[in-house]
Amino acid sequence: MADSQAAELTLVVLGGTQTRTGTGKEPVHTILGLPDQEQGHGGPADQQCRKHRGEAAGRRVALVSTPAWFSPSFPPGQRERLISSFVALSSPGPHAFLLCVPVERRADGEAAALDVLRELLGPAAVASHTLVLFTHLEALEDEPLEDYLFTWRKDLLQLVGRCGDRYHTLEAEDQARAVEELLEKVEGAERLSCPLYRETERRLRERQVEVARQRRGQERRLTEEDLEAARDEAESTVGDLDVSVDHLFPSAPPTPPLTGGPCFLWAWARWLSRLVRREALLGALVGLLVGGPYGGVVGASVGCIATEVQRRKTAKSD
Repeated sequence: MADSQAAELTLVVLGGTQTRTGTGKEPVHTILGLPDQEQGHGGPADQQCRKHRGEAAGRRVALVSTPAWFSPSFPPGQRERLISSFVALSSPGPHAFLLCVPVERRADGEAAALDVLRELLGPAAVASHTLVLFTHLEALEDEPLEDYLFTWRKDLLQLVGRCGDRYHTLEAEDQARAVEELLEKVEGAERLSCPLYRETERRLRERQVEVARQRRGQERRLTEEDLEAARDEAESTVGDLDVSVDHLFPSAPPTPPLTGGPCFLWAWARWLSRLVRREALLGALVGLLVGGPYGGVVGASVGCIATEVQRRKTAKSD
């Protein structure tokens, strides 16, 4: 079993059972090329952790998918159960966590998820073993993800910065290549090791022995094959772990879309930039900064120059 685990890339997709990629599939199904779940959102399958094994880009992969237990609206009493579940399913430790972040929303819950990982699993779980997986890029229309992040969403850039500046998206025309690039970004990492995972693995091994003896009899000498055959049942029945995290989640209503505060300003600015050519908007901003009787002249000049540069770039690319 040790050799089997060593050859397998283990990933935990946080929020993956309720997040759809541009293909309409969950990230787990996109990565492994599986058919999507027939059951819609909100069903029982969306409220539990699931484990899939398969092959992606020539690699053996185990993917553990979780609902968005870090959402402020998620029932607090279920968080500990779900965290215990994904820890057991990804023991003896994942190579990476993939934190699903829809680009059109604030990421308060996702930031809280990083706090949970840091407290339970140590700083390396976030800084070295987490990658932000952006979803719902259709909200950006034709704007490139990088431009959107650096221009409008400094909050998401801060989230990425906490994760060692690692981020990715599966919403690309060449999805096979997108999956391959994702695995290239995470496969060099060692399995995450920490006291909680070591204790979980110890309990799993004990439970594997119990299950194997129930199946094979008390007198028979157990082999590694017997223990491996009992692994799935052990992972699903190991019990709750010591993962008290409710103190990290303030009581709050569900996170709204970009409709208030700074998020409203981001959305309004993006709308304005689509309504007015960016070159003209740049000129107007320069004019405001210069001010005085010459501000309008300088701003208009900058806008004209920027427009001409963009026209020539477009003509050259055509």
